[in-house]
Formats: sequence, structure tokens, C-alpha cells
Amino acid sequence: MCYNDNEGVTFVYNEKSKERTMRYMKEKRDKLTLNLPLGDKERYKAYAESKGKSLTGLIVELVENDMAKDKKIE
Repeated sequence: MCYNDNEGVTFVYNEKSKERTMRYMKEKRDKLTLNLPLGDKERYKAYAESKGKSLTGLIVELVENDMAKDKKIE
């Protein structure tokens, strides 16, 4: 199976690749689900993309920066 990303690059994808990816995600990554008002996800995603980031990347960056700022206060 093949698919294209947003930049037109074609990737080969098969069940073994899917299994490896799912195992990695389960073993190495945490998942966070957000419940947002309808329409806000697309608005936030567009904002993140305007900054050259993914929505996840922007959220992590904002939280990390806020945590670092709080550490300076203590």
C-alpha cells in the first residue's frame, strides 16, 4: 500500500510497518485527547501551521515554555 504526504512524497506502507509503528507508539509515546468546541481544532491547526509547527508541536512548546517560566519564579 502507498500513500502521499502533503508535499507529494510517496511512502510504501504495509501491515508490518503498521505493526512496528503501533508498537512504538504504545511503548514510547503518551497520548493526550483534547475536547474542543467545534471548529476550534481547525483554527488552532491553521495558527500552528502559520508558525511552521504542527498543532501537537505548538501545544508542547507552549506548555514547556510556561513550565520553564514558572521554574524561574520559584
